[in-house]
Amino acid sequence: MSGFILAIDQGTTSSRAILFDGDMKVMGSGQEEFTQHYPASGWVEHDPDEIWSSVVATAKAALKSAGRDASEVAAIGITNQRETVVIWDRATGRPIHNAIVWQDRRTAPLCQKLKKQGLEKKFTRKTGLLLDPYFSGTKIAWMLDKVKGARKRAEKGELLAGTIDSFLIWRLTGGKVHATDATNASRTLVYNIENNAWDDELLAILGIPARMLPQVKDCADDYGITEKNLFGSEIKILGVAGDQHAAAIGQACFEPGMMKSTYGTGCFALLNTGSDLVRSKNRLLTTIAYRLNGKTTYALEGSIFIAGAAVQWLRDGIKVIGKAEQSGVLAASADPTQEVYLVPAFVGLGAPHWDAEARGAIFGLTRNSGPAEFARAALESVAFQTRDLLDAMRKDWKGASAKTVLRVDGGMVASDWTMQRLADILDAPVDRPTILETTALGAAWLAGSRAGVWPKTREFARSWALERRFRPDMDASVRSAKLAGWRHAVRRTLSTP
Repeated sequence: MSGFILAIDQGTTSSRAILFDGDMKVMGSGQEEFTQHYPASGWVEHDPDEIWSSVVATAKAALKSAGRDASEVAAIGITNQRETVVIWDRATGRPIHNAIVWQDRRTAPLCQKLKKQGLEKKFTRKTGLLLDPYFSGTKIAWMLDKVKGARKRAEKGELLAGTIDSFLIWRLTGGKVHATDATNASRTLVYNIENNAWDDELLAILGIPARMLPQVKDCADDYGITEKNLFGSEIKILGVAGDQHAAAIGQACFEPGMMKSTYGTGCFALLNTGSDLVRSKNRLLTTIAYRLNGKTTYALEGSIFIAGAAVQWLRDGIKVIGKAEQSGVLAASADPTQEVYLVPAFVGLGAPHWDAEARGAIFGLTRNSGPAEFARAALESVAFQTRDLLDAMRKDWKGASAKTVLRVDGGMVASDWTMQRLADILDAPVDRPTILETTALGAAWLAGSRAGVWPKTREFARSWALERRFRPDMDASVRSAKLAGWRHAVRRTLSTP
């Protein structure tokens, strides 16, 4: 059998597909952006059919660019934007509503209602999550309540629900398989991460019929076979993981204490805690890092809603840059005597604050503040937020030692200035790998290892290669002053300081 592996990377703003060969080298790729829908303030939606079309198109493009045929592909691995959820008709496969995206805040009132009922501790104990609109469960409940006839149809078994991976698997297999993996399930707010099962009590609280939900499998598992008419040949689907979990796998963070952070639209830092299910006392998330061969590995996670999106705001919102790549160069030219802070709470603040009502703010402006200071503030905000996460992790778990090295990936890590500032603010080394497509690589490894054409865990970990290590080079007093300024700015931004 050929060793080619096709990774489908379905993200928040675009879908990508990458074809890897048996030596884990990129042979071909395709990428396609799709429409972001904002029907109301704080609401974000995607058209599931547009996502589906983009996935099929990019998979074909990856094969074409590599000059390969689907018959040469040993397996498909899928990674996806987490928490974004779809409900579709079991008979036709047609969605009953646009997908509600992880960034969407429309269920904040429901989350507040559940908190007032004293239910957050119950949800957190069972799922490792907090009652926040970020997660999938309240989004499913909203659609069942708001789409005419949806709840009755769901109770009759006519509707299915799932995160994007489930929707894609259903479509790819022609409706034969309704499944998800443990990582995506762990982000729904209705999956018990200790028992590894959907939780009937939490489903009842949110009014979600269990029969709507997919079967939960290991990350490397059998997820069915694609329909022949899609790509010309049938292909096995053998790996699935949520994007941040796939990135941790792609970064070979297999040992407890290893940490990765992905800087895309948002920023998501995962710290491998092994078999230790750490219950955070600092409002981090406890999540499933991955599940292989029936064995669950846990992680502490810090979720930052706005990272690369702050650079997009510089480009598209206030138009101080023409291209995202210009942000680091512009930031480097900022006046060092000005301390301008951007708290990018455009859609609320994530960990460790979890303030859905907070909104973005800028502090420290002077008459001389300009584009360079705005650019530096936007990039520094990512470093400051990451430091907040690392501090919380160190408080929660002894394995997060002062010697922790951060492995990074995502679009923002191409900027040397940003990575150096990240190391300076963290006061810790930041490692950038030679392969930056770690999310797709993680999904590909799950499928490739399952297919028997890629190396197992230890051999794969040894293949990880460093491109550059950024070491902290900032005076401690300067770092301390900057952190104090940041924390003051955050306190003034919180909806309930």
